[in-house]
This record gives sequence, structure tokens and C-alpha cells, in this order.
Amino acid sequence: MKEDKNIFLGKKILIYGLGKTGKSSLKFLKNKADVYFFDDNIKNKKIQKFSNFDKISKEKFDKVIISPGININNCKLTKFLKSNLSKIYTDLDVFYAFHKNKSITITGTNGKSTTAKILHKVLSDQNYDARLVGNIGNPVLSEKKIFKKTIFVIEASSYQLDYSKIFTSKYSVILNISPDHLERHKNLENYVKAKFKLLSSQSARCKAFVKKNDLLISNQIKKNEFKQKIIEVDSFDSSKLLSKLKNKYFLSFGNRENLSFVLKISQSLRLNYKDLIKTLNKFKGLKYRQQTIFENKKISIINDSKSTSFASSENLLKNLKEVYWILGGIPKKNDKFRLSKKHCKNFKAYIFGNHYKEFKKHLKNKIIVKNYKTLRHTLDKIFLDISKKQLRKKVILFSPAGASFDSFKNFEDRGLYFNNLIKKFINENR
Repeated sequence: MKEDKNIFLGKKILIYGLGKTGKSSLKFLKNKADVYFFDDNIKNKKIQKFSNFDKISKEKFDKVIISPGININNCKLTKFLKSNLSKIYTDLDVFYAFHKNKSITITGTNGKSTTAKILHKVLSDQNYDARLVGNIGNPVLSEKKIFKKTIFVIEASSYQLDYSKIFTSKYSVILNISPDHLERHKNLENYVKAKFKLLSSQSARCKAFVKKNDLLISNQIKKNEFKQKIIEVDSFDSSKLLSKLKNKYFLSFGNRENLSFVLKISQSLRLNYKDLIKTLNKFKGLKYRQQTIFENKKISIINDSKSTSFASSENLLKNLKEVYWILGGIPKKNDKFRLSKKHCKNFKAYIFGNHYKEFKKHLKNKIIVKNYKTLRHTLDKIFLDISKKQLRKKVILFSPAGASFDSFKNFEDRGLYFNNLIKKFINENR
């Protein structure tokens, strides 16, 4: 690429936020531009080029690279950022300015990480130089030794897409949309628009894969004239493929949906069907996402700590019976539980933590609800209840439907804590 076409080369750039993404942006750009950096929480002046954020407002920057975790309405540089909105970019924009590789970018409210992981494994098993990057935990700018044939599978959050300006993807994917992150986006319309930036940035030579019969997606497509070919994906599209799989992982509604997208994208890329089946049969899933951590003839225990909304939990509950459902954490704004009372007749809900009243008001007319102070107390009660009623096999489902930050660092920390509790309970009852 010619340097005069690259909007970041040789520019004065502020990188705001020094988490994984910010650090990768800093490392990537430090020899390509005049780079400055700032983070709200780092006080070490040796690390932070600007220790006093008042000084930043006096500087004139060409570009500002913002980390996904930065909310411009609630940070130390709010005033500065709002007066420089046209200069705000993301690491995805930087990536696209330097690399025009083919990419498959996946977004949606639920299933992003799992679908991205499956697709990456499918491509790798068919000898593609595929890289799994983005919101899944590996910043796109951390990748080394990128070649012309390297293909990127990118998980993109609404936060990343919201601030992106020049990034575009050969293949874009919107798995589903339900209300989420409204505390950040302010309203559902803004959230949907952030997701659809992925489609609006595409040219006629690109392809988009979207969920069929998703009301929010369908309405947005009707309201806009998109240039690219849009392929609607139905979860029943995977029925034929599912009949050839021995992997129980894909029996849940959510994973069937993920599988349908993988199938459609694989067909578009003309991947080998037999090799696809081999990969899918070996796929074990991701930690803390619909993960079966213990099973015997009497009980099955599933760790779905990643669930931070009712919609996410519903994807699993749709396929389960005789469920002891553990939920808790910080409820999502405007979240709704949509399963019917009839569907929930064999469910019991056990709510832990301080926000039990908010969860209870959504569930009380559909499910038997109990609440306890801690996760440990909740499990004590569940194992006691199960010991009294062992006629049918039971499922303990840890699918919190709420954010983890009330008691844990993140969903991984919460998931690990649950696993350790289960190990203790199992060992004590042997």
C-alpha cells in the first residue's frame, strides 16, 4: 500500500485505553507514527505518556485510537473525545489500513465466540492460514507473519463496531440481535445500528450472512439499501448436517443456530463437506459456554457462565427438561424472559446474589423461584433437593443471565469458581 493512502502512517496519534487492545495498538503503531497513550486507571508515569489528562486537551492529535472498553460518555476524557468524534478510530480500522486480507467478521448478541471458534477450526483443518482474532481475546494487531493468503476470522463486539470508520470485511455475519449493552448504547436503536455498521461498510463484491426471521435484523434490512449479497440463514438449514453428526454439543438450539451459519459460510467458500463433518464431530466447545463439566446416570451439570442475558440462557433451556437453573449477577437493562410457562413446567430457578428481586419479577409467574445469598448456598440447597427426588435424571444449569462484575472479575472467573465448587460437592458426595 502506498503510504499517502494510509491514514495512520506518520500521524500524531493518541491511544486511549491500555488493556490488551490498547497495548497491541501501541506496539503496532509505535514505529509507524508519533504515538501517545493514556489510560484512566494507570498511574505509573513511566507507562503512561500523559499522566495528567488536562494536558491532553491542549494537544492536537490527528487520530485517536479508542479501546472497546472505553465509554466516551463515562470516562476521564469525555469532553475531549466528544469534541474530536471525527478523529476516533478503532484497532479494526488500523488493521484494515495496513492489511487488506480476506476476513470473516462475526457479530451478534449471542454465539459470536463459539461460531468464530468453530469456523476457525474448520478453515485450519482444511489447510487455510486462518487467524482467530478480535473480541475472543486475541487483538487483531497482535498477529505476526501475515501473508497474502492469510484469512482472518474476527469476532467483533458492538463496542468495536460502534467507533469504527474505515474497517470493512469480505464476509460479514450477524448471528442474532436481542437487547444488550443498553447501559452503554443508551437505547436499542443505537445498539442495532452499531451491529449493522458491519453491513453498511461492505461493497457490492462482499457477502453478508444474517439470521432469517430475526425481527430486529429484518426490520433494519428493510429500512436500508445494502449493496452486497445478503444471505438469510435459517437454523433448520443445519438439519441434514446435524443428522450426520455424532457430537451432542450441537443438539442445543443455540449451537444448532451457530452450526447453520458455519454450514452456509462453508458452502460459500466451497469447503470440503466430509472434512467439515470430521471437524464438527471433534469440536469440544469453549470453556464456560454451554460446557458439560460433569455427567453420570443421575445428573448432568452444565457451566454456561458466559450467559449474561435471558436470551442467551433461553437458547439452552429450550432443549432441556428437569432443570435446576442457577442464575444471578447484574441483570441487563430492559432484558426479558420470553419462554412460556408451559415450556418451564419442569424448571426450578435458583437465584443467587443481591439482585434477586429483579430476576424474580421476570420469572415468578412462569417458574418456581428460590433465592439465596451466595452461589455456595445455592448449590447446597440444589444438591439437597436432588437427593430427595431421584426418579429422573436432573440437569444443573449454571447460566447466570447477568453480568459477573458484582462478585467476579469476569465470566471466566465466575465459571472457574463454579467449577471448583462442583468439584468439591462431587468429591464430598462420593
